[in-house]
Amino acid sequence: MSSLLIKNIGLLATSPDSSLKKGIHQKDVSMIKNAYILCEDGKIKEYGSDGVLSEADEVIDAKGRLVTPGLVDAHTHLIFGGWRQNEMAMKLNGAAYLDILKAGGGILSTVRETRKAAKEELYEKARKSLDEMLSLGTTTCEAKSGYGLNLEDEVKQLEVIRELDRNHPMDLVATYLGAHAYPEEYVNDHEGYIKKICEEVIPYVAEHGLAEFCDVFCETGVFSKEESGRILLTGKEYGLKPKIHADEIDAIGGSILAGEIHAVSAEHLIVCNQEGIDALSKGGVIACLLPATSLYLSAEFAKARKMIDNDVAIAFGSDFNPGSCPCLNPQLVMNLGCLKYRMTPEEVLNAMTINAAAAIGRADRVGSVEPGKQADLVIWDAKDLNYLCYRMGSNLAHRVIKKGETVYLNEETD
Repeated sequence: MSSLLIKNIGLLATSPDSSLKKGIHQKDVSMIKNAYILCEDGKIKEYGSDGVLSEADEVIDAKGRLVTPGLVDAHTHLIFGGWRQNEMAMKLNGAAYLDILKAGGGILSTVRETRKAAKEELYEKARKSLDEMLSLGTTTCEAKSGYGLNLEDEVKQLEVIRELDRNHPMDLVATYLGAHAYPEEYVNDHEGYIKKICEEVIPYVAEHGLAEFCDVFCETGVFSKEESGRILLTGKEYGLKPKIHADEIDAIGGSILAGEIHAVSAEHLIVCNQEGIDALSKGGVIACLLPATSLYLSAEFAKARKMIDNDVAIAFGSDFNPGSCPCLNPQLVMNLGCLKYRMTPEEVLNAMTINAAAAIGRADRVGSVEPGKQADLVIWDAKDLNYLCYRMGSNLAHRVIKKGETVYLNEETD
């Protein structure tokens, strides 16, 4: 049995429990001054204010710093071939996201690169990204497929996610996103592709335990509300819990569908209107917001305050992907949550920890400091939560701890 004691914590900021935080409770954060955390065998045993401290195999002196749970990234497209820096000039010259997709770029160009890439190449590329994510404070992340758009290459992506989850310190949660776009070979046969997803790929993914969730890009020119519903309900029949990319560019009913089928989360929601917000609230759907995408696309920012006022739980994700958001920095996401969503640091912390964990089915394991949960923690080079959300452009992670083991240490701030 191994033990770890973190002492002299200036401020421990965490959700007080594992419940989903929404409405007026989005801001519920326990602030414990002069705190300690005792961990055993990779799990939290106890925490509280400094008093008579137990002995431990390893002792870390936080030296008055802020400590929070490890951050949770609830939305990434981690596994992909190539990059899309060539699209930057197109966007600067006024090309819209859907225009680039229609011209064979965007998602489809990444599909071509991903299909060409060997599994080992995808694994190594994603491993480097995960190392960077850990260094920034992310300790658990969701990862979607969606750049294969056929059985073989969707499975290839999902198998890479499974292998990384087994071999890398980061905990990964897999989502099948075969309905990310129509592949070029089905551009004139949308019904044929939907049948392939529902009759061939979803059954295979479920049978082999390759994903926990099924996602669809419900958007103009891609999958309609009706098509999205068919795919997500098929996934549900096979035990894949529904998520949905909804209302990113046009509000075509994705958020309403999410409420109707009680999806776990609806993601993006940049242009979600009051009808959509009402549907999310009624259906108990978590709004997974992606502010770095709005920044990168020079788009609107989701109406987070209105969602909170309507009792919708807010979670955050980076949306790390090669096209619309080549960013995996959770600290930037938190900055934007305050600056652009007008959320408080307490609301932002819950969006990036316990609510993000709930959005990927991990709130019973991570996302808060509680006895029995994984000892996933970040010691920040900050005195308080306000400073963490206030500073921008610098990595404030001093030490990142995963299951009781240090996986990143910034020795310059030691």
